[in-house]
Amino acid sequence: MPASENANPTEHPYKGDPVFDLHVGGKMGIHSAVPLAGADELSLAYTPGVARVCESIAEHPEMTRHYTWVPNTVAVVSDGTAVLGLGDIGPAAAMPVMEGKAVLFKQFGNVDAIPICLATTDVEEIIETVARLAPSFGGINLEDISAPRCFEIEQRLKDRLDIPVFHDDQHGTAVVALAALKNALRLTGRPAENTRVVISGAGAAGVAVTRIMLEAGIRDIAVVDRQGVLNSERSDLTQVKRDLARDTADNFGRSGSLADAMKGADVYIGVSGGNVEEEIVASMADDAIIFGLANPTPEVHPDIAHRHARVVATGRSDYPNQINNVLAFPGIFRGAFDVHATAITEGMKLAAAEALAALVGDELSEDLIIPSPFDPRVGPAVAAAVSAAARRDGVARVPAP
Repeated sequence: MPASENANPTEHPYKGDPVFDLHVGGKMGIHSAVPLAGADELSLAYTPGVARVCESIAEHPEMTRHYTWVPNTVAVVSDGTAVLGLGDIGPAAAMPVMEGKAVLFKQFGNVDAIPICLATTDVEEIIETVARLAPSFGGINLEDISAPRCFEIEQRLKDRLDIPVFHDDQHGTAVVALAALKNALRLTGRPAENTRVVISGAGAAGVAVTRIMLEAGIRDIAVVDRQGVLNSERSDLTQVKRDLARDTADNFGRSGSLADAMKGADVYIGVSGGNVEEEIVASMADDAIIFGLANPTPEVHPDIAHRHARVVATGRSDYPNQINNVLAFPGIFRGAFDVHATAITEGMKLAAAEALAALVGDELSEDLIIPSPFDPRVGPAVAAAVSAAARRDGVARVPAP
């Protein structure tokens, strides 16, 4: 029932719908971490006691790490232009998703998170706003910002700030997809360097998935957009796509349509939506691997994928092998925060993927190539691997014990 038809203004318009009932008043709040039962406690938490802490931080700004919540708090920032599968729905409508992200940070990484939805889509305004807010946070998680703007926003904030900046739509997806692919390759006996991969989609997720797979040693990758395989013979490519073409299809002379790229391919990873016809899927190599990650409708329906592939993964929770970002971002930020990292490096992302893949261990099977988000080992394992990688990469401010 639309809100305008609600006869009782004291009740929320969709009362009785379990989804809306859960969201009444939002999904999160702020609680005090210290007692305030009397004047003595008030004088410590606020004036006059707090002045001593302020003076210490003014003289030694690094004391923020010890005496505020800043180093354990991430800003979840969106402009509402690419929200889930809903598209450009604006900052107000994006808030339930950002609240949800904040709840996941707390539940799976014990990281405090504040949702911030910005009433601007201007690249310069977003960068400037986030940079000015940065002293209040230990890290920035960019969320649901459309491509190609998201690439510039992330890179310029990384260049400007000395705290982790992470675009989860790109890198969270990439980390989990790589972890799952590592195990799928192990299961099918394929070495990474001899594996041929097709990635459908050259947006935020497609670019990041491609980059992390190149870092992991997979070389023969064809990235496909609506006009076909990205290669340098095309004149319609953005700079991001030109760079991808140079590092992927150009090296193997690949061109043409999705159907052309899929013939004989070992792996298909869909991060674009749409539908891949069954005859195209059937042209892949034996023991193929198919990750159809569009939600709620995978690019290749699992029933069709299972007819032609040995390993199938989706982004959905009602099928095995869910590629879910929640496996990555809470642990990545937890690990970065534990060592007060100044950035999240490629090495830290690769370490997170390796840790996730290793958790499957001897249980590896066609229906288990990635652990469950509710596996209690996930967050700690990813955090430990990320912290160690931060130290190796020289971005940790806390030395090894």
